[in-house]
Amino acid sequence: MSTGTTYPERYEALLSDKAERLKQLFSDFQIPEPEVFTSAPENFRMRAEFRVWHEGDQTHYIMFDQETREKVQVTEFPIGSTRINELMRPVMDALCQQEILRRKLFQVEFLTTQAGEAIVSLLYHKQLSEEWEAAARPLRDQFGIEIIGRARKQKIVLDRDYVTEELNVCGRLWRYNQVENSFTQPNAGINEKMLSWAQEVTSGSASEEKSDLVELYCGNGNFTCILAQNFDQVLATEISKSSVNSAHKNFEMNAVDNVTIARMSSEEFTQALNKERPFRRLAHVDLDSYNFSTIFVDPPRAGLDPATEALVQRFDRIVYVSCNPVTLKENLETLSQTHRIEKLALFDQFPYTDHIESGVLLTRK
Repeated sequence: MSTGTTYPERYEALLSDKAERLKQLFSDFQIPEPEVFTSAPENFRMRAEFRVWHEGDQTHYIMFDQETREKVQVTEFPIGSTRINELMRPVMDALCQQEILRRKLFQVEFLTTQAGEAIVSLLYHKQLSEEWEAAARPLRDQFGIEIIGRARKQKIVLDRDYVTEELNVCGRLWRYNQVENSFTQPNAGINEKMLSWAQEVTSGSASEEKSDLVELYCGNGNFTCILAQNFDQVLATEISKSSVNSAHKNFEMNAVDNVTIARMSSEEFTQALNKERPFRRLAHVDLDSYNFSTIFVDPPRAGLDPATEALVQRFDRIVYVSCNPVTLKENLETLSQTHRIEKLALFDQFPYTDHIESGVLLTRK
């Protein structure tokens, strides 16, 4: 919901309805009863962005109603983390006290962690000067936050552009470098449950001799770090340079040393595996040395294209995490020709919305 409205007393019923929709959507397949992973009903979202509205001497956070597109003033954000709610009003009050910080400010973004780290990004319709930086820097110490100023073709970082998230997965603490303006899972509690599920459904792979994993769309290594425990070697692909850099930092922080990342798209990796064309970005990788048993995919909302579907079908096990059940269903119509659905999970990443995040384990028939 656009204003972050919560209905804790209705949460279980709304989640039950969501699970029923998932089962109905996949009713054409032979599916097990889905595992349903619940979210905290409030303060679950680690990221938030608000437009800024100026009325005379007053400046407000606003969001737009999804149905009417009318602007709605936001004074609190119940779905946002406790840290976001602690910072919202005091930060805005401080910005309004100095015209150089307030003038032409049009958006404020928050990135927080479960441990309380925070980045506040200030977006402007003006170029930022040394005077702006001098005015903004004291807020960093005042609120214990990192501050980033953005304008057209301009980014000023005071002094870091990342936070370090800590996630508890199957009894172990993992640390993740999360860079401002890069994709990270918004619901940290659900992310922990997604990672635990992925680790558990691939845990049997560790007993197989020289069993390797390929992962497409690895991002900052969110799943890669966890899954690497269950395999001898991991080959992961990711197109975003900043995400690849974060992934390498995350491997180092978590002592993960059996992963190789290729900065390329899934389509390019398919071509490489098919030996259709060589890639300099794979010059350091001997694809023939891998003994892949499992593939992990967490694609964008568009799902898998036909060529990637064909690639995925080569593997004995497929672990598919999806943010769009409609395209997941379309992909399963192809994948179920060669594989059976062993496990189905619903992760309530976005409570109080129609959004369904799901996970599927498929094994070869």
